[in-house]
Amino acid sequence: MKEKIKTILQKYNNDRGRLMDILIDLMENSGYIDDFSVSVLAEDLKISAAQVRETISFYHFFSEKPKAKFNIYLNNSITSCLRGFSSIKSTFEAESGIKFGEISSDGLIGLFETSCVGMNDQGPAAIINDKIFTNLTPYRARKLIESIKDGKTLDGLVYENYGDGNNSHPLMNSMVYNNIRKKSILLDENYERFDVIKNIIKNSSSEEVIQIIEDSNLRGRGGAGFPTGLKWKFGSRMPGEHKVIICNADEGEPGTFKDRVMLTQYNDLVFEGMVLSAFATKADMGVLYLRYEYKYMLKYLNSILDEMRENNLLGSNISGIEGFNFDIRIQLGAGAYVCGEESALIESMEGKRGEPRDKPPFPVEKGYLDLPTIVNNVETLASAVKIVKNGAKWYSSFGTKDSLGTKLLSVSGDCRFPGIYEVEWGTSIREVLEMAGADNVQAVQVGGPSGTLINVKDIDHLSKTELMKWYKPSGMMAAQKSFDRKLSYSDLPTGGSIIIFNKERDILSDVVMNFMDFFIEESCGSCSTCRNLPRIMKEKLQKIINGHGVRDDIDDLLNWGKIIKVSRCGLGQTAANPVLSSILNFRHLYEEHVMAMTDYDNQFDLGKSVSAANSFVGRKLIHKHS
Repeated sequence: MKEKIKTILQKYNNDRGRLMDILIDLMENSGYIDDFSVSVLAEDLKISAAQVRETISFYHFFSEKPKAKFNIYLNNSITSCLRGFSSIKSTFEAESGIKFGEISSDGLIGLFETSCVGMNDQGPAAIINDKIFTNLTPYRARKLIESIKDGKTLDGLVYENYGDGNNSHPLMNSMVYNNIRKKSILLDENYERFDVIKNIIKNSSSEEVIQIIEDSNLRGRGGAGFPTGLKWKFGSRMPGEHKVIICNADEGEPGTFKDRVMLTQYNDLVFEGMVLSAFATKADMGVLYLRYEYKYMLKYLNSILDEMRENNLLGSNISGIEGFNFDIRIQLGAGAYVCGEESALIESMEGKRGEPRDKPPFPVEKGYLDLPTIVNNVETLASAVKIVKNGAKWYSSFGTKDSLGTKLLSVSGDCRFPGIYEVEWGTSIREVLEMAGADNVQAVQVGGPSGTLINVKDIDHLSKTELMKWYKPSGMMAAQKSFDRKLSYSDLPTGGSIIIFNKERDILSDVVMNFMDFFIEESCGSCSTCRNLPRIMKEKLQKIINGHGVRDDIDDLLNWGKIIKVSRCGLGQTAANPVLSSILNFRHLYEEHVMAMTDYDNQFDLGKSVSAANSFVGRKLIHKHS
């Protein structure tokens, strides 16, 4: 065993900063990371055993205990729940004879729940030993367990043909489908691969490239909307022996899967965007941070990088440009939503817990390995290529005055046509609903759980409420009807997730509670606000749902929502948004549950509280307090 560990360590030059890769390889080799492995890693990497363990314990897909031969991770995101998660979970338990969180006595099957796996358009989905199984039903769950017990291989478990496009590539062999419903300027395939690297940048200066991006007003597509040209300009001016380009492909926001499709079908455009960014900022190191749930893409993506190296599109003197040296490696995550935040992502890349850093300094000043680091989203980098190819003026002809270009939307939930839609900024929610074939709509979640939940009611008056003085989830709210609001940075900015709920859904019990469970599970725990308040808010919401709520409970939720805004990172600051936005737009649902004429209810039931003791000693409750 020690020799295997030593071999893995040598593969990464005993580099403490590659601890994530080392742990992933150990998990593949042994199925878990035991005390002996921890001690060897600590000794050879010259760090403490506690430092190794704190990294292991932070990520969902690492384990210090033996796992099963077949580990089934069933996605429990809201869209999975809408499509039968509970019945599939029950079937897995009944057929395997174990509960979720357990491993069968023979070590054959392990059952686990996991957050969104980026398959919202074809869920419920599960990951079994790194292979994705989509469109699960109780029948399919039963057959999976039967096949495992019959001794079939992992590939033998596949119950559908392989998916469309590159999903069926021999290095991918995935039953996932792209479900691209609408294309525009970014997904237009009438583009010569790597044309910008081969023919344009060799005749341009770094300053000229940055100016084109600045003139285009391209803003980050991850949700925050920071001007890309400005970020590249800052990066180009930072001194340093090395500079780093990071492509953030850790899309863990429930309801988001556009990056998965981009990396499957348009990976060359994404990698070309990284090379373009490197040319503009004079960077020489590139990293694609790929969420672990997309590990099934790894071999295929690495084959594209190998092809680029063979064609002088990566490596030394790229495309014959003297001194332009840049290469890309892929860094796998290990399951942590917070790593979508750029500084937490960098911490993870360095082999640590994915906890956000205090800012300043910002990554562009001091990021990965303390080097100047430019972090961009998958969609942002791909868009930059099209802009440099066609010009800023061309790009400005799409979208609105303050939101130029197009936006990729991941649409899922209660609609006939879930999938990827490329729309111009300025498209209304109503138009998206029509395209997706959604009717009888009650609510739309824009931007995932950290975004805002909107409905169709007239909201003109909301801009004057006390809540809107400090809670501004999505801009000015100027439209008369919520579903007529526009996707734009001045009204409804979004990272791309659109989840639709029809009128049969219980917004508070089904949707808001699911989102709060997600934030509770995914908090890094660094800030006491994010660590504690989502759990307290969930308990208060449960009290209201159970019929014990009073009007002051709604006020408590709003006041606690103010406090959580002081969390360190943007993800923590938005952890209360499921409650806040549902109060904002669905307050009537809260008020239907609360007791209008009651000022206080502590939910204390004396009989229930002492029932266990009475049962143990054989005592009957004589007087029941009211």
